[in-house]
Amino acid sequence: MWYPELNKKSLVDKIKRESGEKTYPIWLIFNPKHPVVSNYIWVPVLTEIQDKIFRELHTRINTVDIYKRNIVTDIDIIPMTAKWWDDKVNVEINNFRDIALEYNPKIIISFGAFPYEFLRRVYGIEPEKGPKSWTNSNLEVEFEKSIKSFDINKTNTIPLLRRMSSTRKYKEEQNQNYFEKYIHYVSTKIAAKIIENKNYLNIWIWIWFWIWIMDLDLDMVMDIVV
Repeated sequence: MWYPELNKKSLVDKIKRESGEKTYPIWLIFNPKHPVVSNYIWVPVLTEIQDKIFRELHTRINTVDIYKRNIVTDIDIIPMTAKWWDDKVNVEINNFRDIALEYNPKIIISFGAFPYEFLRRVYGIEPEKGPKSWTNSNLEVEFEKSIKSFDINKTNTIPLLRRMSSTRKYKEEQNQNYFEKYIHYVSTKIAAKIIENKNYLNIWIWIWFWIWIMDLDLDMVMDIVV
């Protein structure tokens, strides 16, 4: 979705810098220049993750405390190349590094090129690159690497796309089909890692107790919460 520049600046100014709890094991980081990403990408991903987790564990993630953060407060300092990184961005990187080292989240999910390169610099991953280096195809490769190397004993950075490219080469339904397949694929992979490490993540809403105390039928519960 495109916003006129003035309207976008005004919208960004009204968005909170952060929400949730830093002590929560899952963090999300965003480029404030694109405020609709949370609804466009994260909401459908989360919906599928919740579905897969409920069917496997009969519980759901408590999403209220997920820590969400815009990585900079001023969209005018967002870099476009590898060489031009404003000193103010480096200050933001250092500040975020201090917070991440203090709270040690298990999963940090980024959305798009700039947040991912920001994270790489937070954790000293080289070589340093510009946001334009992180095309959708390159971010998809990095996603695969992050899932393959997932280790619950450290902070795992998982890059997601900010948007699906929509071109004249493909019909609208083909683009929509790609979007749905992408959401399903990354959700499945992330959900699998969460389920695999369920005993190390304090993120759960336990539903079995209420099923037992209220003598509810499981099929009825599934119809309600899925």
